[in-house]
Amino acid sequence: MSKKRMMGLFGDFEEAHDAIADIRRNEVPGLTVDDVTMTSPIEHPEVEEVLGDRPVHIQKFTLFGAIFGVVFGFIFLAAAQASFLVQPQGGKPVIALPSNIVLVYEMLIFFAVWLTFFSFIFLSGLLKKRSSLYSEKVSLDQVAIIVEIDESIGESVKGLFEKHKVLEIREEAIR
Repeated sequence: MSKKRMMGLFGDFEEAHDAIADIRRNEVPGLTVDDVTMTSPIEHPEVEEVLGDRPVHIQKFTLFGAIFGVVFGFIFLAAAQASFLVQPQGGKPVIALPSNIVLVYEMLIFFAVWLTFFSFIFLSGLLKKRSSLYSEKVSLDQVAIIVEIDESIGESVKGLFEKHKVLEIREEAIR
């Protein structure tokens, strides 16, 4: 069975909220809130109670960057100090830990920030090709609900959108 993506543009946030609530109440069999994406020009915190919590993976990349920064920072500094004309003098350590702690901390911050930045760029979809379902009206004043469905329930989803006064419906086939 082929899949397609369908976008409904709503002029009112309340109508879009009610459409998502109907999807949550399983008014269209085979469609769950996990298949729903809502885009809006402003933030609507109250939609989270209907859509539910979504996973956020950026913190994992930040943690990995921090751990990598500590390990790489210490190894890099220790290797640089230990191999640079080692001339121990009167009980001084070749690799001094107190002075390296600050530099390792800075490497932790450096790699955590860069991995956070790159993971945001990658996970937010900014590098993806723009979908044909994009509408400029969403950035002005309309709310879009995008669902990924099987073709067999396409008419049911259209009926649900029309029940909630959708302004425009767009579709695209998924390969």
